[in-house]
Amino acid sequence: MHTLKLKINDRVYDKLIGLLGKFSHDEVEIIMEEPNFAETKKYLDAELAEITNGNANFLTVNEAE
Repeated sequence: MHTLKLKINDRVYDKLIGLLGKFSHDEVEIIMEEPNFAETKKYLDAELAEITNGNANFLTVNEAE
């Protein structure tokens, strides 16, 4: 299976989604991208790096409350 990333003009968006919706889930899966995906990914990568490097601070459930 292949993944495509498309930039679609607002005028044809509904038509394209309608066309793609005619395929079964096994044939085509529509994956909606979050508008702030890049920012979220950058933040999560930094958080993961802190955990991996041993620099993260963890709290117990009781401490968090």
